[in-house]
Amino acid sequence: MKIEFYKYQGTGNDFVMIDNRRGDFPKSNIDFIAHICDRRFGVGADGLILLEADARTDFGMVYYNSDGKASSMCGNGARCMVSFAHFLGMVGEKTTFMAVDGRHHATVQGTVVHLKMQDVTEIKAKPNAIFMNTGSPHHVQMVSDLPNLNVAKEGAKLRYGLYGKAGSNINFVEESDDGEFAVRTYERGVEDETLSCGTGVTAVALAMHHLGVTTNSKVKLKVLGGSLEVTFVATPQGYGDIYLIGEAKQVFKGELQWNS
Repeated sequence: MKIEFYKYQGTGNDFVMIDNRRGDFPKSNIDFIAHICDRRFGVGADGLILLEADARTDFGMVYYNSDGKASSMCGNGARCMVSFAHFLGMVGEKTTFMAVDGRHHATVQGTVVHLKMQDVTEIKAKPNAIFMNTGSPHHVQMVSDLPNLNVAKEGAKLRYGLYGKAGSNINFVEESDDGEFAVRTYERGVEDETLSCGTGVTAVALAMHHLGVTTNSKVKLKVLGGSLEVTFVATPQGYGDIYLIGEAKQVFKGELQWNS
């Protein structure tokens, strides 16, 4: 069986995209999904995303980490999925879709996707850090000398040591002289540092505002794979009207061979 796929990336966070509206993809085969994401023996990606039919919205998004397991919300992946749906001619400049954390709205302007995230109403203080769920769980910790930090080592310590088996994504942040924030993220499921994490930078922007590090409701963030922007409105309950903004680009297409 041959399966057509597309490769997309959003600030270096890369994904295998598959149109699964017919339901042919073997989505319960964890080993096969992990094989596709393997950078030496497969296509190579931080995750695999299925575009599926949804009766309530334009489409459904099903996300798998590179370990082959279904996972929580992926912000950069969702931006890439919106771009993919637009490429397929399924949606115009505006769309509504379903993800694991519920309904999302998005707009497409060329290669830039504005993705509306879920409201955040619970923010927890941790030792020297902030924790919140922006569709996925995120630990946000300010550090100094971020470029020289061993993110894989320090991220793994916190991911397993502080958050146990369920784990959390770990974000290390340093404010730059121009008021922007540099972010490096250790992602659970990938179990390594990635070039970018959409739900991660969303958590960072909200955490910096919550802590009073910034008073801006439009926060620019630099990740290893480029730049992203998060806008939001502070509310008595927390934060709402949250948008993750950045480029999402198609890289190439190909065919997978699957022997059931």
